[in-house]
Amino acid sequence: MKLGIQIPSFTWPGGTPEIAPTLGRIARQADEIGADSIWVMDHFFQIRGVGPAEDPMLEGWTTLGYLAAQTSQARLGLMVGGVHYRYPGLWVKAATTLDVLSGGRAWLGIGAAWNEDESRSLGFPFPPLGERFEMLEETLQIAHGMFDGERGTEAAFEGRHYQASRLMNSPQSISRPRVPIMIGGGGEQKTLRLVAKYGDACNVGWGNPETLVHKLAILKDHCEAIGRPYDEIEKTTLVTVDISANGDGGRSTADQIVEQFGEIADAGVEHILFSVRGVDDTSKLELIGAKVFPQLRSL
Repeated sequence: MKLGIQIPSFTWPGGTPEIAPTLGRIARQADEIGADSIWVMDHFFQIRGVGPAEDPMLEGWTTLGYLAAQTSQARLGLMVGGVHYRYPGLWVKAATTLDVLSGGRAWLGIGAAWNEDESRSLGFPFPPLGERFEMLEETLQIAHGMFDGERGTEAAFEGRHYQASRLMNSPQSISRPRVPIMIGGGGEQKTLRLVAKYGDACNVGWGNPETLVHKLAILKDHCEAIGRPYDEIEKTTLVTVDISANGDGGRSTADQIVEQFGEIADAGVEHILFSVRGVDDTSKLELIGAKVFPQLRSL
């Protein structure tokens, strides 16, 4: 069982001047307790369910560069990138740059995106969903080409949405055969088909164990249809935990989180990504490192 920390909010005591030191402290603590990965969202406004749109939100790739300098062990990624925010070549160059400067610790997390409001507000084109899926597939094709060999295939690419004359990537990523690609979303006909064809990992979002079993069965069917070994793909999901030492205030104890994560593992998930309410209180991460991680590592 792999365990990763997602940081979805930057609304912390002290306001804007304290965002950087607080984030650095969280990342260092997550690295110290042995988190396998650290993730931030690829949004420009805060999303519903986490807070109002006006809450502080940092641009993802820049934030990951900062986290790379604060950590030494955990892999780093976007949970997950919105395909229409950047051209394919920039996606791959950004992921490669992070990988090189972090010593081979990058993820390329990407998906078809959904937040129309922030795109319209800031002037990003927001194509219809069907077009965004076409853009996602072409981006994945270009990524595979750029990660190939010593500096990419250097071939031309002619797609419906993107054209490129030379798929070169220099320096090449340290992670081989490529920066691992995580495709986010649980859509059964399109997203999971793309995972089977191009992905190194999937993230099917939130869901109870029964839903996860169903989604992963669909992924397995897509893999079998194209002859892709299902076991090559790392299965992940995203949850939120609220922990305290004694479970006061309706929070979960360490043992309750271990039980919850065990059920998720039984559903077939290999890498649980989770956010921690009030994570700016890094004693919560210390508690997770001392009481949760040791019990889950054997799963």
